[in-house]
Amino acid sequence: MGVVNNKNKSFARGARLAQLGAGLAGSYLAYQLQRPFLSDEKQKSRRQSLNNKQATSVREELQNLRGPIMKVGQALSMQTHALGPEWIEQLSALQMQAPPMHPSLMRAQFKSAFGKYPEEVYRSFEPKPFAAASLGQVHWAVTPGGDEVVVKIQYPAIREAIESDFTLLKTAGFAARLTGFLKDSIVQEAQRGILEETDYLLEAKNIEYFQKALQPLDFMRTPKVYRSLSNGQVLTMSRVPGMRLDEFLATKPSQELRNRVGASLMRLFFFQLFHVKALHADPHPGNYLFNLDGTIGLVDFGCVKYLKPEAIRCYGLFWSREWLHDDDLYAEVVHTVFGRKAAVKDAHVRRVMKEIAGFYDKFHPLTPNPPLLDVGDPKFMDSLTELARTLIKNKFLSADFLFLSRTESGMCNLLHILKAQLPSTKIAREYIPVITNK
Repeated sequence: MGVVNNKNKSFARGARLAQLGAGLAGSYLAYQLQRPFLSDEKQKSRRQSLNNKQATSVREELQNLRGPIMKVGQALSMQTHALGPEWIEQLSALQMQAPPMHPSLMRAQFKSAFGKYPEEVYRSFEPKPFAAASLGQVHWAVTPGGDEVVVKIQYPAIREAIESDFTLLKTAGFAARLTGFLKDSIVQEAQRGILEETDYLLEAKNIEYFQKALQPLDFMRTPKVYRSLSNGQVLTMSRVPGMRLDEFLATKPSQELRNRVGASLMRLFFFQLFHVKALHADPHPGNYLFNLDGTIGLVDFGCVKYLKPEAIRCYGLFWSREWLHDDDLYAEVVHTVFGRKAAVKDAHVRRVMKEIAGFYDKFHPLTPNPPLLDVGDPKFMDSLTELARTLIKNKFLSADFLFLSRTESGMCNLLHILKAQLPSTKIAREYIPVITNK
C-alpha cells in the first residue's frame, strides 16, 4: 500500500510540474502573439506584469512541492545573469520560507534519527522552527551543559523524494524549458549537490574543516559542531551571532562600515579560493550574518566545493591577464575554460576571451594605484551579468567553474546590495600568487 501511495504522490508531483511548465509556456506564447499590436511602452508594461505573475506562480508551486524541486528554485535565484529582478526576488524567498513539519511529525522524525525525543536530549528545545528550508528545518535549543545551540532536523524520506523528483524533472521538465527557466547545467548541479546536503555528518565535517581553515581571518565567525548531539539526520551547532543582511541594512550602517564589511567578504572569497582551496558554495544572503563591529558569520555548510588546482590557477590568471602576452598560458586558460578539445585560435573562442579581458581591465585595472571599485554602481552588475551570459551561452561552465562562478556572483550580489566601494585589485594582490602590476 505504501508503494502505491508513493507512486501516486510521484505521479501527482509530475502532473503539477508538467502543468506548471505548460502554464509558463502558454502565458509566454500569449504575450508573444500580442506583442505586434502593442506600443513599446505597453510591451514593456505587459512583459513586466507577465514576469511578476510567472515568478510568483513558480515560487508558490516550488514552495509547496518542497524537496529538490524547491532547491532548484534556490539555485535559480543565484542566476542574476539569467533572470530579472522579479524572479530573483521571488525565488530568493524560497530559502527561509518553506512550510515546516507539523510538530508531531518533527518529534517522530527526531526520535527515528536519534532514538529519543528532543526534550529528552536537550535541556530545553523550541518546537517551533525559526527557519524551514527545502531539505530540513532549524530549531533553537539549549544543551544539557547550558550552551545555546541550533538544531537542524532533516525532513523524513527526503533522499527518496530527491531521487523521485529528479526523475520527474527529466520527464516533465521539457515544458518548463520552453521558456528557459530550467537550465540543464543548474539541474545537474542540483542533482549532484543535493544528495550531499542530506548527509549531516558530511556537513559537520565541512564545518569543522572551515572552522579550522578560516581561523586566520579574525573577522569570521563559524559554528561549532556538537558531535555527541549530531548524526546523519540531526545536526547540532553553536549559535553564530549576527543579523541577516536586510536587518543589518535597517540599522543604517555608515559607508565606512559597508566598505569594511564588503572588503571582508571579498577577502573571504579569495582566502577560500587560494588558501583553503574550497568554497562555501551556497552564497544566498541568508547564509551570511553581519555584526556592527564588522565581523561576519557564515552558516549552512551543506554545499561545499573542493576545487581542482587548474580551476584555481585559471581564475588567478583571469585577474593577472598574463595570458594576453603568453601563448602557452593563453592555451592553458582556454582549455581549462572550454575543455581540452577547444581550438585555441578559433575566432569564437578569441572573442569570448577578449570579453573576459575587457571586463577585468575595466573594473580591476592592474595599475600601481587602481581606483576604488563602486560595486553599488549598476554599470558593474550590468557588465558582470553580460559577461556571465556570454560565458554560459558558450558552454563555459565546467563543474568547478559552475560553483566558482555561482559563489563569485553571490559575493558580488551581496557587495552590490551593500553598495560597497572596494580596492578590489589591491585585495586580489593580497591573495592571488600570479597577479602583477603593469
